[in-house]
Amino acid sequence: MSLSAVLQKLYRQVPVVRELGQLRELVLRQNEALDALRPARFLAAEEALGRHPRYGDPRRLHAAGYQSFSQNDEDGMIAETFRRIGAPNRTFVEIGVGDGAENNTRLLLHSGWRGWWCEGSARAVAGIRRRFPGELADGRLQLCAEMLSPATVADLLAGAGVPTEPDFLGIDIDQHTYHVWAALPALRPRVLVVEYNATFRPPIEWVTPVDAPPWDGSRDFGASLSACERLARSRGYALVGCDFTGINAFFVRADLVGDQFLAPFDAATHYEPPRYGLRGHGVRARDTMLQPRIDPAG
Repeated sequence: MSLSAVLQKLYRQVPVVRELGQLRELVLRQNEALDALRPARFLAAEEALGRHPRYGDPRRLHAAGYQSFSQNDEDGMIAETFRRIGAPNRTFVEIGVGDGAENNTRLLLHSGWRGWWCEGSARAVAGIRRRFPGELADGRLQLCAEMLSPATVADLLAGAGVPTEPDFLGIDIDQHTYHVWAALPALRPRVLVVEYNATFRPPIEWVTPVDAPPWDGSRDFGASLSACERLARSRGYALVGCDFTGINAFFVRADLVGDQFLAPFDAATHYEPPRYGLRGHGVRARDTMLQPRIDPAG
C-alpha cells in the first residue's frame, strides 16, 4: 500500500472526520426524503387552494387544470376551454416553445392537432428536431426557427403559412411577450394564452420597454395582467382566467365566450398572485439556455 493510501486510511479513522462523514450521509438521506415528499406537498397546497371559496364557481378553469407537458396546469385548462367553445380546425401556434420537452401545445400535438412552433434558440431548435422527427417530416408540426422581433414576427408567421384564425395561440418569451403579441393584430385565434408579470397587481398597467435587453432574471419582465387585459379587450378578447401560479393568462375571443366563463372578464376578477414555488419551480430564474428568445431590435 502506498504512503498516500495509508495516510488516507488513517485520516478516515480520525473520530472527527468519521463523524463528519456520517453527518454528510445523514444530510444526503434527509434531502432525498424531502425530494420524495416535495411533489405531494405541492399537490396538497394546490388542492387546498382550490377549496377556497374564490374558486368554487364552475365557470372558473382551475378545477380542470392538470399537467402533462405544460409547466403547470395549463394542459388541463386549455383542454377545458376548448371543451366549452370547440376547436373546429385543431390548429395551434406557439411562440417560445423551448426544446419541445415542456410547453403548452405538445399535448395538443400528441392529441392529433397540427401546428407551428416558433423558437429562436439554436440549441432548443436542435432539441426539437431530435425529439419530433416524425411530426416534422409528415407536416403535423412546422418549425419556425427564427430569432423573432416585434418588427418581423407578423411577416415570419405569414411566410410560414400560419392561418389568420388558428384555434390556439400561445406566447411565452419572457421579456417581450407583450410586444410580440401587440405586433400580431391580424391573428385571430379562438384561444390565447400569454405569460404575464404577476409582480404588478391590478390595476397597475406596466409594460417593459420595447427596446429592453433580454430578461436578466429580475422581476422586471413582460407586462402586468392589467396591461394584457387592456390589449386583449382592444382586440375583442375576454380574460377568462389565470393559472394558480400567476404565470399564464387565458383569453377567449369575445364572440365565443357566452355564459361559459366567469364575468366580469377583467384583471380584478381573474388575477392570480405570483406563486412560483407552488409546483416546485422556486423563484423564476433566467433560463440561460434559451436566451435571447427574440431580437428586440428587429
